[in-house]
Parts: sequence; structure tokens; C-alpha cells
Amino acid sequence: MSEIFNAEQRRFLKLLGLAVPGESPVLPLAKNQAASAPVQAETKAEIPESTASSLKAPEGIRTLRAAAGILSAPPTVAGVPQPVAPELQPKIPAEPEAAATLSDLPAPAESAEPQRLQQISASDWRDLQIMVHNCRACSLGETRQHAVFGAGNPRGSWLFVGEAPGAEEDRRGEAFVGRGGQLLDNMLKAMGLTRQQDVYIANVLKCRPPNNRDPLGPEVQSCLPFLQRQIALLQPRIIVALGRFAAQSLLQVTTPIGQLRGQTHRYQNIPLIVTYHPAYLLRSPLEKRKAWEDLQMAVQVYSAQSLPELFQ
Repeated sequence: MSEIFNAEQRRFLKLLGLAVPGESPVLPLAKNQAASAPVQAETKAEIPESTASSLKAPEGIRTLRAAAGILSAPPTVAGVPQPVAPELQPKIPAEPEAAATLSDLPAPAESAEPQRLQQISASDWRDLQIMVHNCRACSLGETRQHAVFGAGNPRGSWLFVGEAPGAEEDRRGEAFVGRGGQLLDNMLKAMGLTRQQDVYIANVLKCRPPNNRDPLGPEVQSCLPFLQRQIALLQPRIIVALGRFAAQSLLQVTTPIGQLRGQTHRYQNIPLIVTYHPAYLLRSPLEKRKAWEDLQMAVQVYSAQSLPELFQ
């Protein structure tokens, strides 16, 4: 009879607590023996895949399990909790996350802009310098070496406005240095002016655009209020816009520089003259004659508005 069961099947019957035909039954331990014997950790028997089907299929095993009343229930081992088959539940899809409301979303950058503009418009000269040097309103604040506030005499009557700092200005933190600055100083000298006594020099942008590229619209929008506040605090008698970008930014136009030259414009009732940027004149020296004509016109406009004061 025992020959109908192989070794794996006989071991399985023993695990089930059933007698194996042809073998002596295992006698239970005495109560005092069981109480004193240490509990050994039960190890899980590994069943090769090749024998898994044979353990499930033979008719003799199923008959014995049915006779013992354990066909529909797993075997139990004393002292070891048995796993309970999980109760099948209908799969309910997870509730989708609630859509974010406007109050949940971070406030857009524009919401802070009115407060920032109010702070700029209420600042004095020192506070404005601090705000410029701490500014991170656009990406240029992350790529610059220095913010360039301006240079010259804040009490001067003349204001010269350029486009943005160049590489040398960014490195040194000073407006109009290098070859362009030297040419501007020569232009001022020809007009009888010096930046130390008569002139203040500023740029529309306070930070250098990478690779000296043209300023972008959002950069101008972020930085122009600084220049506007500088002008309000300086109260210059006349403004000279150096180059197309400075002229268009101050006058809020897109007119080419060739059409802006040769006439007197107004920025908040302050006379404004347009001429070429010194960097452009270094690349196009033949245009220096036109620039000199613009500067002569600026001197005439400045002198004309100063004449009535001489007779007061």
C-alpha cells in the first residue's frame, strides 16, 4: 500500500497529521514532555515545481483529505497562526484627487508686482540702491556678477541713459567703463561736462544680459521702474538717450533711432535728446559726426531753458 505514495507524498501526509499506510503512526508527546520541550521554529518546506502537480493531483491524497474532513480547509499546525485567505472585494477605483482651486494654487508673480512698484516709488536714493542690488525680479539677477546702479554725480543737471551693462561693467559693478566709457567721457569733455560734477549715468537694465544679447520684454518691464524712480529723484534738467533701446524705452515707442534723432522729445516734461550709443560709435566711427550734432543740439536745448533763470 505504501508503494502508491512516493517520498514527497508521504511527507505531505505527515504534515497533514495523517497516518501513512504501511508506517507506524507518530505518537503524540506527553503533556509534561510537550510543556518542557522548547518550541522549535518551523521552517517552510520548499516544494519543487516538478512535484507540485503530483501533490495536488493524485486521487489517493484527495480521498484521504476528504475522509479527514480537511478538503476545504488548510491544515493547521499547533501553536502557529494560519494565514486567512483574503476576502475578495470588488475593486473600487481610487478617488481622484480633488482639482486644485484658485486659493490652493501659488499666487502668480504678478500679484506681488503692485506692492513691489509701490516700494520702488516710495524709496529714497539709498533704499533704491539696496533694492536694485537685491533684485531677483527676472532671470538676469541669477546670471549677473554685479547689479550696476549708475555712476556720476546725482546732483548733476544732466542724465545720460544707456541700454544695459556690458561685460566689463558687470565685472566691476560700474556704469560705462572700458572703451565705451572712455569714448563717453571724451564726448562729455567736448561738451564741457564731466561725470564727476555735471552728469549722472544710468542704464535701462541694471544687470547684464548674457552674451550682450538684446534685452527681453519681461526684463525691461521688471527693471524700468528703477530707472523711472531714479529720474524722479534726480530731477535732471535734460536727458540724453544713448542708443535705440534707451530712447524707445523712455519714450515708449518703436520708432527707429534715425527718426528719433534731430528733435527734442519730452519725458515727463524733461527735454530728451536721442543720439547713438558709444558702443555703436566704436563699431561705426563714421557716425560720430551725427552724434556730435546731437550733442550740440542737447547743449543748445539745455542753454535755452537756462536763459530765463538768468533774468529772474
